[in-house]
Amino acid sequence: QVQLVESGGGLVQAGGSLRLSCAASGRTFSSYAMGWFRQAPGKERESVAAISWSGGTTYYADSVKGRFTISRDNAKNTVYLQMNSLKPEDTAVYYCAASRRALPRRFLEYDYWGQGTQVTVSS
Repeated sequence: QVQLVESGGGLVQAGGSLRLSCAASGRTFSSYAMGWFRQAPGKERESVAAISWSGGTTYYADSVKGRFTISRDNAKNTVYLQMNSLKPEDTAVYYCAASRRALPRRFLEYDYWGQGTQVTVSS
């Protein structure tokens, strides 16, 4: 069982930055791939980024490439999402998730989810 708690969301102006954190409980964090998803009102939850258990492999959605960076610190049981050059269309609830698969991208491939943190980007 893995419990995930996100933090770091908030209100920021377009062009600004935020860093989301996701703290995981349990001693097996380093054996899970981790991902960030987001869901805007009226839209489906979409994959934003993912990182392998070692941190050596990452994936980014085209919409965030070059602006977002996913990283992890297995010693701290934490995964991060650094978000730069934020746009109003990045506004959503952001969720972190854990998966036993190598580098999952789809919603159904994740086993555990956090409660989400709101990110609002004003124009």
